[in-house]
Amino acid sequence: MNTLAGEGRKKVTAVHKANILKATGGLFLEVAREVAGNYSDIEFNDRIVDNMAMQLVKDPYQFDVIVATNLFGDILSDLCAGLVGGLGLAPGANIGEGCAVFEPVHGSAPKYAGQNKLNPSATILSAVLMLKHLGERPAADNVTSAIEQVLAEGKSVTYDLGGTASTSEMADAIISKMDESK
Repeated sequence: MNTLAGEGRKKVTAVHKANILKATGGLFLEVAREVAGNYSDIEFNDRIVDNMAMQLVKDPYQFDVIVATNLFGDILSDLCAGLVGGLGLAPGANIGEGCAVFEPVHGSAPKYAGQNKLNPSATILSAVLMLKHLGERPAADNVTSAIEQVLAEGKSVTYDLGGTASTSEMADAIISKMDESK
């Protein structure tokens, strides 16, 4: 079974601009279609990036896994972060053959270093993606549940979510919820 199917994923959408960027975008789309042909159990389609942005705003639920080049992926991940409440809630993963990197979509946010005010959810959710990648689903589910509980309560959340909690206060609240579930 392939990894996507093992995660319950059913559809991959490749995002490109092959109609204008004929050499690079065309190669990306060609390779995406070629690879998709090796996975008959996964539906494949493609979208031109500008249409993809509109479709994500109109009906994001029509998509499951999105594959894009770095530039288009960065733009679309910020758009999607805006749809769910901001960059502080958007985890990221770059998974390749034999190598994987997990980080918040917003990156390291160096201008906020040492200020203890950013939402820690994206960083923690990136770790959840890593746990899942490593096959540690119960641990991943525990962390996810704790974050969901803290967000639902709305008491210990950072300014971007309408609260007054610091980064460490929100992280402590999440840890507390994890401890409660033991």
